[in-house]
Amino acid sequence: MANLTLTSNRWLKLNVLLFFTGLFLACIIFIVRSIIISEWQLRSLFIGAVFSSAICLSITNSYLIGERYMLDWQNRPWLSFALYFLLCSMGMIVGLELAHLLLYLLYDFPIGFPHWNEYLYNTIIVLVLCCLIYLYHYRKAQEKAMLQEKELDLLKLKQLKTQVELDALQAKINPHFLYNALNSIATLIKEDPDQAETMTIKLSKLFRYSINSNQENLIPLREELDIVDNYLQIEKIRFGNRIKFTFEVQDAVLHYKVPRFLLQPMVENAIKHGLKDCVTGGLLTLKILEHQKGLKIALEDNGIPFPEELHIGYGLQSTYDKLTLLYGDEASIQLVNHPTKEICILIPIKQ
Repeated sequence: MANLTLTSNRWLKLNVLLFFTGLFLACIIFIVRSIIISEWQLRSLFIGAVFSSAICLSITNSYLIGERYMLDWQNRPWLSFALYFLLCSMGMIVGLELAHLLLYLLYDFPIGFPHWNEYLYNTIIVLVLCCLIYLYHYRKAQEKAMLQEKELDLLKLKQLKTQVELDALQAKINPHFLYNALNSIATLIKEDPDQAETMTIKLSKLFRYSINSNQENLIPLREELDIVDNYLQIEKIRFGNRIKFTFEVQDAVLHYKVPRFLLQPMVENAIKHGLKDCVTGGLLTLKILEHQKGLKIALEDNGIPFPEELHIGYGLQSTYDKLTLLYGDEASIQLVNHPTKEICILIPIKQ
């Protein structure tokens, strides 16, 4: 309905504009003619106004019909010019004959269809006007094409920038975690070689996840949980029974897609800042469920509460950056201490 209103408004504006253009041309012709013949007759002005207005209106509407259904200045400029000239010539003929008919009814003006002698003169004028208008539309179409190309290039650059930033985030392993894991492996080599081997394999698997650039930005939740589980297997070797890890995930959401490496930095952050000093009884629970039209991810722990002035470390910053790059304002992240300490994320569902 809006497009129809816009089209109607444009049609009305152009017709009004060309009607007054016809009157203006009639006045110019009348003044020049009157000066030349030294005779001022208002009847001549009226006749000229009828001819000019009728021809202008007919040409305008012929053009509007062609523009709506046939003309394509950007992709077919020469064909559009030929069609445009043909339509304008037809409009000129219709307008000319309508003017003769109207003057015949008003002034008993001599009538005799068709008026071949007037067609040639007006066709030359139409051709000149068509050439000027063609140049205008062709230039405008070229500018539009260049603008679209620039916008496309900017969009590609923006997408590339986003992809590079995401790749950088996904390829980044917290150096503190790496340092602690390697220290644990070094200690276990003497005390428990089998555990050291297991931890090394888990660590290499985690690195393989992070550096595999062929993976998509969004992966099924099931795969993301595998990454988290692999990470937790490493931490279990480090912390032993000091921390208990549990997952509470609805089966129905396992196929939904989430950002790759979204959960692991969150879990690492909870352990590093909340649970690392727990001697015993540490609890870390990851809950994921469908919430309204999105996915709710809640990570709870019974460790040190979030401080009032929170310093954003790698884990939270990585999570926040991913959500911003992929979802913009559609995602949210919230940190609370009561009734349970948790970090809660809401993201749109991607299947």
